[in-house]
Amino acid sequence: MNFSGKKVLITGANRGTGLCIAETFLEQEGEIFVHSINKGDSEKTVKDLGSGVPLWGDLTTDDGCKFVLAEFKKKSSHLSILVNNFGGASPGKWMGNSSSTWIDSYQTNTLSAVRMIENFLPIMKSGGRVINIGTIGSTRPGKSMPHYYSAKAALGNLTSSLAKETGFRNITTNLVSPGLIRTEEVETHYLKIAKAKGWGNTFDEAEKKIVEHFSPNPIGRIATRLEIANVVLFLASPMASFINGQNIKVDGGALDLI
Repeated sequence: MNFSGKKVLITGANRGTGLCIAETFLEQEGEIFVHSINKGDSEKTVKDLGSGVPLWGDLTTDDGCKFVLAEFKKKSSHLSILVNNFGGASPGKWMGNSSSTWIDSYQTNTLSAVRMIENFLPIMKSGGRVINIGTIGSTRPGKSMPHYYSAKAALGNLTSSLAKETGFRNITTNLVSPGLIRTEEVETHYLKIAKAKGWGNTFDEAEKKIVEHFSPNPIGRIATRLEIANVVLFLASPMASFINGQNIKVDGGALDLI
């Protein structure tokens, strides 16, 4: 799992799971490129990490992705590993959701990855890796946020297609689909619910109840960011050289109650 000499670009890497992925690659001696939407965020992240190259740009636009590529090329002529982590959910239900909400979600969660792939694939050499980050909701969606789950579902389809396109170049493409991840945002959101229901005053106290009601799985807890990052690193490593076009679910064996 040593990535010495490998150039790794992680989108949306200034916070949450993306930041943990960046940290984990850095620990394994990868040369990381940390992307954020806003310039200052990636610069602060790189400063905090003590290593890496900051990149920024709005991946929901063609110009934004082209800018990221241009800035990357100032530092390197080729990319080894692309992790399309950037994305985000927004609230909404079937009724009352405008078409613009669906389009915005597709721009954020699908076309951002498409743009990055189209821009960076030409400078990816044999042995390269494309790893997309999805969600188990893309195959087991709930009744809320249909725009988000539909956009993420498209990642599975394009992952399979790209794997067929680039396999002959010895470049693999895979999708990692986590369940709930214990990020600061998740803890804050569900702890507020837990306190209102009397499940506990800390996330650790309330976790079993939170899992039972919102993310049931046989292991009985929520994934850590590191557990997702470790799967990404495995897929990026030579040990996963014959894994291609797959949707790897990291959900503790979640039970589908929908």
